[in-house]
Amino acid sequence: MAGIHPSALIDPKAELDSSVAVGPYAVIGPHVKIGAGTTVGPHVVIDGHTTIGRDNQFFQFSSIGAAPQDKKYAGEPTRLEIGDRNTIREFCTFNIGTAQDAGVTRIGSDNWIMAYVHIAHDCQLGDQIILANNATLAGHVQLDDWVFLGGFTTIHQFCHIGAHAMTAFTAAVSQDVPPFVTAAGNRAAPVGINAEGLKRRGFSSTQIAAIRRAYKLLYKSGLSLEEAKSALEKEQASAVESSAHIGLLRSFLDGATRGIIR
Repeated sequence: MAGIHPSALIDPKAELDSSVAVGPYAVIGPHVKIGAGTTVGPHVVIDGHTTIGRDNQFFQFSSIGAAPQDKKYAGEPTRLEIGDRNTIREFCTFNIGTAQDAGVTRIGSDNWIMAYVHIAHDCQLGDQIILANNATLAGHVQLDDWVFLGGFTTIHQFCHIGAHAMTAFTAAVSQDVPPFVTAAGNRAAPVGINAEGLKRRGFSSTQIAAIRRAYKLLYKSGLSLEEAKSALEKEQASAVESSAHIGLLRSFLDGATRGIIR
């Protein structure tokens, strides 16, 4: 493996594709599997039962696959799974799962994860997510596709952040954030929809207008949550081009376990 620096410490049992590059003083444990084209920067530590896909880039000083920060953890062989084409910047910490949950922390593909991000045990992340510097996820947090978390955002354990949602700088999130919604403040409250993000992803003006109407039904109409759900059902039936998007919002509301930000 020509891309392995001689100072790197790689356990003989680790499974690395021949195209993997490993920088100086990196440490890779015995239960680690790394796919083709992935680059591991200087001083990165990858441990635990960790599986990493193709073409990821780990910048220096990250800790990947360490034991969870959970007093109940007793050394069970829980896992961390990372997909393809993720960028992980400096000083990130990703922990393996716990036996009290699914036993695995999952990070999807094509995510952009900036410096000092912490992803705790049993978190489930989708694809195309951006986590700005110092975003912190407590245990059991779920982030759906295309979520954007602003710098220093903190997410309480067991919270669910819906697809295309966004948080502002320093948001403190203690309840679920529905799809398309922008949250800000401590405690985080809804401040509109992520319209700019939707435009960048190719949503039409008609679709964005329908999502904005749905947001107003949920947050600006004075309706109770159950009344808003009924109104959204009618809106979905009439908004043909955005039916799937409103359906996504309705499904999220039905499954919210911590209550939504209001």
